[in-house]
Amino acid sequence: MKGRLISVEGGEGAGKSSAMAAIGVAIAARGVEVVSTREPGGTAVGEAIRGLLLDPAHAICANSELLLMFAARAQHVCEVILPALERGAWVLSDRYTDASFAYQGGGRGIDPSIVAELERWAVGIKPDLTVLLDVDVHRGHARLAGRGGERDRIEREREDFFERVRAAYRQRAKAEPQRFRVIDASQTQASVTAAVLAALDEAATRWT
Repeated sequence: MKGRLISVEGGEGAGKSSAMAAIGVAIAARGVEVVSTREPGGTAVGEAIRGLLLDPAHAICANSELLLMFAARAQHVCEVILPALERGAWVLSDRYTDASFAYQGGGRGIDPSIVAELERWAVGIKPDLTVLLDVDVHRGHARLAGRGGERDRIEREREDFFERVRAAYRQRAKAEPQRFRVIDASQTQASVTAAVLAALDEAATRWT
């Protein structure tokens, strides 16, 4: 692959949108094509699946949730990510496979080995850099409440669910320190942005 895959991960209210925007601008400033996308979603098929997954009207069991996530992800990799990487673009994804280890693995209690096998079989590629925005669950939910609007099916889960999600993310980062850069997302937006861009610069230096 000539391109690079960068994922931005974090729990609810961690500030992923702001980080995505800052990274996208910084990549473009390097004269590199950047493809910004999201999961679940990123394709017509993926966005349709996203609608099912996040609709509070649907009672979706844990196994179905995991399989739907990977169905959307497989289409995402096939249709968007791989073609972009092959032509040398840097792909910036709001969530990727680590989200399934965190939400379906940690949050829902599915065996991580099952998630790992789906990752291997359905997508086959990992990010070159994963920026994990880590924030206290209570603080993240306070930010979410401040935005207003109706919460989706997953955002409506109890705080103990999100505590497990956060713990799973942190465990992933500890297990793969070369790939992950953990950012304290409780800081000011300016401080978080500076830390995110420093992580990008450090990774880009390693890649050249």
